[in-house]
Amino acid sequence: MADGVRAVLLAGGEGRRMGRLGHGRLKPLVPFGGSCRLIDFSLANAADSGLDEVLLLSQYEERQLMDDLHRTWRRPGFRVHFGPYDRAYRDGTGRRPPPPAGPPERGTADALIRKAPYVFGPGTSEVLVLHADHVYRYDYGPLIARHRASGAALTVAHQRIDRRWVHLFGMVEFDADGQLTRFVEKPADPTSDLVFAAFCVFDAAVLHRYLERLDGTDWQHDISRDVIPAMLAGGERILGHEVHGHWEDIGTVDRYHRAHLALLGDPPALPLDRLPRTLAPGVPRSLVADAPGVERSIVPADLVNHGRLAHSVAFPGVRIGAGAHVTRSVLLPGASVPDGAAIDSAIVLEDGFVQQMETPYARGEARV
Repeated sequence: MADGVRAVLLAGGEGRRMGRLGHGRLKPLVPFGGSCRLIDFSLANAADSGLDEVLLLSQYEERQLMDDLHRTWRRPGFRVHFGPYDRAYRDGTGRRPPPPAGPPERGTADALIRKAPYVFGPGTSEVLVLHADHVYRYDYGPLIARHRASGAALTVAHQRIDRRWVHLFGMVEFDADGQLTRFVEKPADPTSDLVFAAFCVFDAAVLHRYLERLDGTDWQHDISRDVIPAMLAGGERILGHEVHGHWEDIGTVDRYHRAHLALLGDPPALPLDRLPRTLAPGVPRSLVADAPGVERSIVPADLVNHGRLAHSVAFPGVRIGAGAHVTRSVLLPGASVPDGAAIDSAIVLEDGFVQQMETPYARGEARV
């Protein structure tokens, strides 16, 4: 933990809305961008922000996630902390965790309560809450510094988006002094174009107090639906911190597909050199605008292409058969496209299954 900040990563999602893309894998480990997995963005942001440790908050298939992160993110100066199982991983024993005690976690607040001794340990002054299914690159340093300078109980990151999409997120409103006045999770009738970017900094003592106050009551066990509204109703000082640049919440397979199309824009939503490199890190990638058999696509150096790839993202190990034509699609690691196949607006899984998008998108319509 660096300088009193305990960074926690909420990574308990099962990915039920991700279709076949989420079958057999945890949502945080869904591949993204031809380069990494969803969880790698928040971890890369934390490492690049000078934080030396992030506490994993997960329950669903926790052993699989811990094994993966221990292997992938064990590096000098930065590590993932595994709570009650951390000593076993540090000692190299990797003892399998027992089934979680008590009822299953029902929301993000339960994850904080279950591992409270590791969240609110000695020396913790702030808690930085992150999620494992958001695509963005961001330096958390200015957010933490502003929070400390303001003396606020909570500082929430927010972004301005097209109002037609606000109903998918947590809507926020602020007064002229930048203090939060309203927070509504997934509003039916949005009155603002500002949304919670799902990362924030709490004063640790205040957060702990509200978790204790809510625990055992008739609540939804959620940070956005319970904790933040309770703090707002309690008169706590809550400030906003605007996030500029690309930020994407990958909640459905549709948004997953659109987020990949955004990587192919001009300019791209995120340049290739800003994507974490955790999948086949030794394989170079490039955004190829126009080359034999390739048009405006992200391609790995080991791509085997006997057909045509256009406006698509290919992961390492992909093979495209003779005469095949792939357009506006995502090809996961090792996917093989049969000879002569015509694939448009789809996701091709590792086993060759084609997850077709229900509605093809017009060129340029890439962001939710």
